[in-house]
Amino acid sequence: MNKRSIRAVLLVEDNPGDARLIREMFKEPSSQDVELAHVDCMADAETHLAGHAVDIILLDLGLPDTQGLEAVRRAHAAASRVPLVVLSGLDDEKIALQAMQEGAQDYLIKGQIEPRELFRALRYAVERKAIEESLFEANARAQVTLDCIGDAVISTDVSGNITFLNLVAEEMTGWKLKDVAGHPMVEAFQIVNAKTRKIVENPMAKATELNRKGNLPMDSILIRRNGSEIYIEDSVAPIHDHDGRVVGSVLVFRDVSAARAMAEQIAHSAEHDLLTGLPNRLLLNDRVGQAIAMAQRHLGKVAVLFLDMDGFKHINDSLGHPAGDKLLQSIANRLKDCVRAPDTVSRQGGDEFVVLLQEVKDPEDVAIAAKRLLKSLAETYSMGQRDLHITASIGVSLYPDDGLDAETLIKNADTAMYQAKENGRQTYQFFKSEMNVKAVERQSIEEDLRRALERKEFSLHYQPKIDLKTGAITGAEALLRWMHPTRGSIPPLQFIPIAEDSGLILPIGSWVMREACRQARVWRDAGLPLATIAVNVSAVQFRNENFLEDLFATLTETRLDPKYLELELTESVLMKHTELAASILTILRGKGVQVSVDDFGTGYSSLSYLQKFPLDALKIDQSFVRWITTNPNEATLVSAIIRMGQSLHLRVIAEGVETAEDLAFLKAHDCDEAQGYYFSRPVPAEQFAKLLEVHVA
Repeated sequence: MNKRSIRAVLLVEDNPGDARLIREMFKEPSSQDVELAHVDCMADAETHLAGHAVDIILLDLGLPDTQGLEAVRRAHAAASRVPLVVLSGLDDEKIALQAMQEGAQDYLIKGQIEPRELFRALRYAVERKAIEESLFEANARAQVTLDCIGDAVISTDVSGNITFLNLVAEEMTGWKLKDVAGHPMVEAFQIVNAKTRKIVENPMAKATELNRKGNLPMDSILIRRNGSEIYIEDSVAPIHDHDGRVVGSVLVFRDVSAARAMAEQIAHSAEHDLLTGLPNRLLLNDRVGQAIAMAQRHLGKVAVLFLDMDGFKHINDSLGHPAGDKLLQSIANRLKDCVRAPDTVSRQGGDEFVVLLQEVKDPEDVAIAAKRLLKSLAETYSMGQRDLHITASIGVSLYPDDGLDAETLIKNADTAMYQAKENGRQTYQFFKSEMNVKAVERQSIEEDLRRALERKEFSLHYQPKIDLKTGAITGAEALLRWMHPTRGSIPPLQFIPIAEDSGLILPIGSWVMREACRQARVWRDAGLPLATIAVNVSAVQFRNENFLEDLFATLTETRLDPKYLELELTESVLMKHTELAASILTILRGKGVQVSVDDFGTGYSSLSYLQKFPLDALKIDQSFVRWITTNPNEATLVSAIIRMGQSLHLRVIAEGVETAEDLAFLKAHDCDEAQGYYFSRPVPAEQFAKLLEVHVA
């Protein structure tokens, strides 16, 4: 599906605190091209909308100059074609649902809004509005066409016998006038109720008898001569002679099947996903509510499973949206095949799905269902000449254990899904209450990360790499440190994964690269003996389309010769996209930039894959080095890695050297370089410069 971009957002919110939280969310990298305008009353919003184009409106339902549904109506009056997402409190969620019936695309509960949920809601709201407008335009065209078609006309005498059919009536009923003239009306004009299938009373007989105009009841179907059926609407009136006596009746009717089908389609699209035909969020919430009500009566349980596809974005980006849409449709079909008739499969948008399991007796049954879903989704997808593989991560919440309403159950299942991803993906995870604590802590760290760069809370420390033959310092690894103003020093293992998941690793990684190159240039200009500065590059950075352009721009800006820069990449980064990785590494090698494989031994660690890439060094992971003098298996592995590196003419660097015994082992096995606490902890730039000055080993 083609997605409309969001460039301009209008926030109508009179609460300064809520407005500030929204503004902070719009500072993340993924929304840096979005212009957020903020007003605190409806009057100002109307003025803004009169002079500015916006893509979406975020509307508080409690404004100083308008309240509730009236705010929605005024916003629609000011910008009827702009999608609307309302902001509400828990106490007025019912009004928020009514607002959606008034035309709002979605609603968000204040105090529960997270950045990913906000931007997901905005993106889906724009998509739904585009679909709604498309259907409205199609309906308008159909209506114009119907208006241009002449109505069917039938007349009868006072006895109810047919006296006239026009051409449209002949075509619509299938009867010719010559065949039915003089025959009772019911022979050519049979009408039944669409729902009950009972015969509808002849409207012309009633008009003649009562001498007044009338209409057919709703849901009337005309059974044509060939047995086919069409929905019709009509108006009937008596015919009078010169003296005012009733001498017959006339019926004017039209085929409304197309208009009715369009109306049903619009009603269906309001509750279903256009791409897959699955229930959408609105219908899912209703189904969950019904399931909860049933569970309350029978003292049962309800399960909500939140699914996110692992790696879908890569497929969508590399093969294109048509292939991605086809894959999503196949995923939807597999999910439907895995559940029972009373259960519901819903698409939330993007590659996220929710499965509602009703009448759950035991959590173990839910676990079995989750395993069945994972197995089905992991099977090969045949797309033309291409076979695709994709997996899913599932979060599970249960009623009443994990929530008493649809919103809470879905939110907690979403939280559990992210835990499943952290646990390695292609697995399921039941919600636990402590996850909310962890999610809040994670959200707090993410919010602080967004401000850390501008507040200059980051710094780099440098750990020396030592030539084991000469004892000289050959280079430095730049390591990121974060000193929070209230939390103190936050370990990289705690904040780096959050930065990667949120996309903040891109601006942070750019800062690290620029600062490391700048510092290396300072040391070179000072005449200090530094061979290379090593910088870790995450998978998110490496796969970013601007990676090479930004890297070379940084080298130009800092005037650092590329030969002094060494990039450290993990094995998983290289192996997930081997062709892309090989292409990028070839370009880097051509420019003189060095590349080493970090944490070697923890991933694929095969000679065959190493030969595919232009590399300069291997770094043996510290988890192996730590035990080389006490564990024969680790010693054998480390010595094998050293020999492998030497056979490929690669430098081999050992990480985590802490004892003289470690050093002696590595020297004895001809390891090229080492780093670790035995030589020096990571230190600030000024202290590292002193190490270089005295050439300490």
